[in-house]
Amino acid sequence: MQATSKSMPKSIARQGGAQQPRTPGPRRFDPLAMLSNSEMQAALGSGLIMLVAWATSGWSEVLSVILYVISYTLGGWVKAKEGVETLVKERDLDVNLLMIAAALGAASIGYWNEGAMLIFIFALSGALESYTMERSKKDISALLALKPATAVRIEQGAMSEVTIDQLMLGDLLLIRPGELIPADGKVCRGESSVNQASITGESLPVDKTAGSDVFAGTVNGEGPLYIEVTKTAENTLFAKIIRMVEEAENEVPDSQRFIKRLESVYARVVVAATVLLITLPPFLLDWSWSDTFYKAMVFLVVASPCALVSSIMPAMLSAISKSARKGILFKGGVHLENMARTSVVAFDKTGTLTEGIPQVTDFIAGEGYVREELLAVSASIEKLSGHPLAEAIVALAEAEQIGLRDIEESQSVTGWGIEGVIDGQLWRIGKSNLLDEAEGAAAGADTDYWKALRSRLEQEGKTVSLILAGETIAGMIALQDTVRPQAAAAVRKLQDLGIKVAMLTGDREATARVIAGQSGVDLVFAGLLPEDKVSHIKALREQYGHVIMVGDGVNDAPALATATVGMGMGMKGSGAALEIADVVLMNDNIEEIAGTIALARRTQRIVKQNMIFAVTVIATLMISNFVQGIALPFGVVGHEGSTILVILNGLRLLR
Repeated sequence: MQATSKSMPKSIARQGGAQQPRTPGPRRFDPLAMLSNSEMQAALGSGLIMLVAWATSGWSEVLSVILYVISYTLGGWVKAKEGVETLVKERDLDVNLLMIAAALGAASIGYWNEGAMLIFIFALSGALESYTMERSKKDISALLALKPATAVRIEQGAMSEVTIDQLMLGDLLLIRPGELIPADGKVCRGESSVNQASITGESLPVDKTAGSDVFAGTVNGEGPLYIEVTKTAENTLFAKIIRMVEEAENEVPDSQRFIKRLESVYARVVVAATVLLITLPPFLLDWSWSDTFYKAMVFLVVASPCALVSSIMPAMLSAISKSARKGILFKGGVHLENMARTSVVAFDKTGTLTEGIPQVTDFIAGEGYVREELLAVSASIEKLSGHPLAEAIVALAEAEQIGLRDIEESQSVTGWGIEGVIDGQLWRIGKSNLLDEAEGAAAGADTDYWKALRSRLEQEGKTVSLILAGETIAGMIALQDTVRPQAAAAVRKLQDLGIKVAMLTGDREATARVIAGQSGVDLVFAGLLPEDKVSHIKALREQYGHVIMVGDGVNDAPALATATVGMGMGMKGSGAALEIADVVLMNDNIEEIAGTIALARRTQRIVKQNMIFAVTVIATLMISNFVQGIALPFGVVGHEGSTILVILNGLRLLR
């Protein structure tokens, strides 16, 4: 390696591992970060100049007016620009123009300070909302800053720096301590811990050794790793997350769409009512023009739907942000809204409620055979097969540190299993259906014993294989996909929320019942094809209401699309499942599902609180203005204060 290290690019040599890229982690409320927001700076600057203008009004009216104009411009420029763009491009009115019009109207009748106060508080509430949205999106998309640009590829013993787009399947890469892992791959050599917080939300680094999977955008720890690229740049889990983030930022929940439509109509009504209030009372009620105009400006302020408009998105984005920090990625607020109404959670079995990796549960040697020797023979033959059941047998031998034997010849038997010759003896391992054939066992073999044993194992939901020495039954192997350690707890938490839990699987009824018993699900549907899963999801929606489907495979994709909310497994899920899913569990921790539903319900409660509070404040201020009359400063504080309160109420979800 000394000779090849000379060909290492200087930029890589300098990078070394001294500076570790920062990974997104839990964030707390940060006043300094809020103050660095440009809108917040403009709002606070506007308020400061307003105070100076008010202080100078007693001895220099001209200077005071100039300062008020500066305050108006500084605090209102952004909102005025947004309002004009909406008017010109969409030919529509919004709350921004209403507030600017009210402030200018107040100034036109000499209430400069009241107008400046309106601008200041309006700008402050807008800055708070922008800060909320920016922070929420940063919590989701902070990983975009971790997008690797280059990689160190090893070719014929030499190292070269290449761009990510140049990587091909099978390339060997070197990742030094502290460096970003540039591609999805499998560790060939080396041991290290990898910080996967950007992908899975895990708080602690994960140990990686030969054979471990690693993901682009994660950070290598203290040891060098040599990895083989298993996915191209556009197909990495990291790239898929980026596409999901882009979808999340563009997706708007139905309630927010309704509010936006309401805002447009409501703004027109408020403008029309304001014009009538300016023109009619002097003739009908004999009011003075100054009193009429003043009341009209108060009405324009208190009737504007600022608080109502801000009731939804800050809360939604705060909840999405909090979920993202736990490794749960929503593709938009609409899915959070739908999740709050969940009545049933339907799980796929394999890879979702279970580990998706079969394990040997029973290895039984026949009379006259030593278990360890039989396991060594079985693992030696199965070592040549890539079947998951074969891998489970080899894994058992490795776990028990049993050495493998040399194979003289071997071949797979299509539709049944595999056979091989060791020390001149033919060994066969495959399905147990030979027990049902008269010629399946040698004369004198206790077939009734093996049939009874197979029946018991299959009733326990296990897959059974036979080991034959020539034509004689030498042993039996039972394998089973094990239930996830957190499955029972995840199901129990969902049931505590009043949610029914179903399991949809293509596996046999007996196996499904065993897994259901271990995990505690309420409803079991077994032996299903992909189209059958879709039918059952539709039936569950008709019977119970909103349904979440949790799956990881290509065969789950139709059901994920049919459910109210499709939830995919991010670590081991197929590309099709991740593309179709509305929500992705990046760390595959199904125990987080109940907490996410509870968060969605809490978000809906906060949104309802905000909307009821906003409507109540608007109605109270409007009625007070007509019945008794209220001062413009009180109207400004009451109306804009309610806007700030609903935003802060939504921010509580970030805690």
